[in-house]
Amino acid sequence: MNYKKTYVPAKGYTKLCQIGQCSLKKLEFGIIELDAGEKLPFYTEDREVAFIMLEGHCDVACNGETWKNIGNRNTVFENRKAESFYMPREQELEITALDHIKIAVCGTPVAEKTQPQVLREDHVVLKLLGRVPFQRETSFIIDGNSNAKILTIGEAYCTEGNWAGFPPHKHDTDNMPAECIAEEIYYFLFDPKQGFAVQCMYTSDGSLDEAYRVKNDELVEFPYGYHTTVSTPGYQTYFLWLMAGDYQGFNRSNDPEHDWVK
Repeated sequence: MNYKKTYVPAKGYTKLCQIGQCSLKKLEFGIIELDAGEKLPFYTEDREVAFIMLEGHCDVACNGETWKNIGNRNTVFENRKAESFYMPREQELEITALDHIKIAVCGTPVAEKTQPQVLREDHVVLKLLGRVPFQRETSFIIDGNSNAKILTIGEAYCTEGNWAGFPPHKHDTDNMPAECIAEEIYYFLFDPKQGFAVQCMYTSDGSLDEAYRVKNDELVEFPYGYHTTVSTPGYQTYFLWLMAGDYQGFNRSNDPEHDWVK
């Protein structure tokens, strides 16, 4: 199975990962792109959905209320604390673009209905993780500090030429509190745009062993297995990461063969 997908820029809402049509059973992903003045209605169905502002600014209307001017950057490389908005299941909303917008749409089925929420820049926690040569700056956007019940979402900015998520780690075994079962997606962007990274994913028994050259607007699904990323010299490497599983948060285990490196 090919776990890599490519987003071809298009107007409106492009679904890239859908439950039942990809390797994932709990996590969905797509991209919204609109030009200034264009509107898009959206219904969340039985999912909780987080909308991460990658580019531009928008107004969002729901429940008779309008939230104005959500967004704080023209590219993901301008500001490392993304603004976003969260919508519970069974929620109707309308998005109006104030300029060209690009929004990551992240969803997962959920039983409990919560409340809509706008998450501004000051909500985001930014941390420098690892050390050279496996260093990255990671933001935490959607987690237990939001209204979301299952989704955990953030962004990673890899130090040039470094690895991210090393030692390789996984979250596919029910062994709480050390590890839980959670699916994940990485969606990549680069500056300059012709950059690329290498995304590795594998299992200890070798039944899965892949290394993808990921380019701008490409994503990789992680239904199970260890994964780790390496960025190329000369380019800024960014990826949006999103998780959904049995528990909200980071309950994962490192590959024991490489755990000593940390």
